[in-house]
Amino acid sequence: MAKWDNMLSMLWILRSGRKLTAAQIADSLEISVRTVYRYIDALCASGVPVVAESGHDGGIRILESFKETPLFFNPMELKALVDSYKFAKGAGYPYTEQLESALQKVENGLHEEQRHDLFRQTGGLDIIAPARPPAVIPLLRELEQAAMGGRTVRIAYRKANEEKAGEREVDPYGLAYDRNEWYAVAFCHRAQAVRTFRVDRIERLAPTEAVFAKPECFSASAYFRDQSEQGREADGPLTVIRVEGESDTLNAICGHWHMRHYLTERTDREARFLLDAPTMNKYLPIYLMTFGTAIRILEPAELKHRIQDIASGIAKHHGLD
Repeated sequence: MAKWDNMLSMLWILRSGRKLTAAQIADSLEISVRTVYRYIDALCASGVPVVAESGHDGGIRILESFKETPLFFNPMELKALVDSYKFAKGAGYPYTEQLESALQKVENGLHEEQRHDLFRQTGGLDIIAPARPPAVIPLLRELEQAAMGGRTVRIAYRKANEEKAGEREVDPYGLAYDRNEWYAVAFCHRAQAVRTFRVDRIERLAPTEAVFAKPECFSASAYFRDQSEQGREADGPLTVIRVEGESDTLNAICGHWHMRHYLTERTDREARFLLDAPTMNKYLPIYLMTFGTAIRILEPAELKHRIQDIASGIAKHHGLD
């Protein structure tokens, strides 16, 4: 049993209210008496009032005034907490200060050995975050609060191909983090439809007095997936598509805004997708040809032949045999 699991087990044994000797605890946990005393020191350092009484009626016990069980984390759980904070901060999560404060409370409850182990475990991972406008974080908070409160907001939004921002009123349904960018999924009053808005393109935001009711069980990630589904050419049977290539090349294909929704399996050398045949024949050959000889189509044969036909037509067009 791991050290922290043993400590927690010892705590539960002592919470029974009985006085136990170090030898009894050691036998119960199958550890040495010396280890029992080390665990007692660690529990005391964590704020647990463990008392060791000597003499004929002596033993180890916990004071009756103790009501709470401190949280114990094993080294990998602590590492996961710290690494998660790094990822959240790198993503521009709007509550990183609160997350850091919560993590500090956890670290304050560790004894010196745990702190040293935590520093050693987490010192090798860093997240390099993309540069973001400082205004994005308060915008994320306001949008999330508007979504929770059902409050319509007025935004000045600048599209990618426009120099000037246009004003519109939207009902924020939720936020999504996708490909290093934050998006607000909202009902746009001007378009009378649900739209996505890149948060870093919102120049101003102001709440209004209007309220709205968000659709039940709305999911921003499901909305993104549904948008991709709408790009399919037909319903019905799906075709298995297997693509072989170098890891970096497959990363690009699997990360494509459309293709990533159809990914079913991925290895270092191969990616598998499920897609209807009409969509596959219409969009996929041209897209996959942009990767040249960096990939190989394993199946279906129909897709391989389609790419061959297109490549042959291009060669003939340029007078090449």
